[in-house]
Amino acid sequence: MAAPTNTYTSTSAVGNREDLTNMIYRITPTDTPFMSMIAKGKATSTKHEWQTQALATPSNNAQAEGDDAANATVTPTERLNNYTQISTKTVGVSGTQEAVTSAGRKSEIGYQMMLKSLELRNDMEVGLTQNGVAATGSPRQSRGLVGWFGDNVDAGAGYVAPNYRTNVAQTDGTQAAFTEARMKNVLQKVYTAGGNPSVIMLPPLAKQTFSTFTGNSNQRTDKSEDKKVTAATDVYVSDFGELKAVPNRRMRTRDVAILQPDMWAVAYLRPFFTQDLAKTGDSTRKQIIVEYTLEARNPAANGAVVDIL
Repeated sequence: MAAPTNTYTSTSAVGNREDLTNMIYRITPTDTPFMSMIAKGKATSTKHEWQTQALATPSNNAQAEGDDAANATVTPTERLNNYTQISTKTVGVSGTQEAVTSAGRKSEIGYQMMLKSLELRNDMEVGLTQNGVAATGSPRQSRGLVGWFGDNVDAGAGYVAPNYRTNVAQTDGTQAAFTEARMKNVLQKVYTAGGNPSVIMLPPLAKQTFSTFTGNSNQRTDKSEDKKVTAATDVYVSDFGELKAVPNRRMRTRDVAILQPDMWAVAYLRPFFTQDLAKTGDSTRKQIIVEYTLEARNPAANGAVVDIL
């Protein structure tokens, strides 16, 4: 039926207020698993250095009675390094936009700075996990996790490990399936080298594959009483200790990292700070800056399954 003649409807009205909720819904993930699990350190120069130490290989130490004491061979420390990387985000907001009433935020410049700080942390997670080499030019670049995978690796055909001592990037090999056997191979290598890893960090697809690993028994259960099917594996009890499985959206999809978190740190030359940029007109500009590098305190304490499908 049609409305009676001269019925004043909303389609004719010009004074109705808009219906805009005072909320802003965001789905973009902001978790940074690697950066969150490792230590925080301090850098005092753009070239950040530290030392590692290895003990002599154990042997059957049997000496003759009354024998003279001989000096043992001294194992020197090894000096490793990485370079700091500057990451920034800049926001500019006009005076008018800052003055008007906006839904979901009181201040446009404040809201945009909050978003950019989250984006900057996401950028750092990408750099900390994916950068293959350190760069000393302009801009400088910190060597990320993938550039330290020189030890304890299970890789595809043709893979050449990175050399963090001479700053040479890895050569990726032929991709192959991520299997429990490959992971156990790396765990054995890390243990033999002296590491005590406690985290398996995986890209999303590899995490689903990891949840199919059965170990000594089938982990999948059907909890019919609460109508739940458990199909995820979050902890792996290996022959060499217990490891927590941590998914990471930002790491390369072809890598699985076996980590001892206390052997890594983000060393900050300049921790996060905000500075006001000069006004050149009717706008406000602010910049967020951070300068950091990845400190691999002892790379041999970690390992990786690389070139996975």
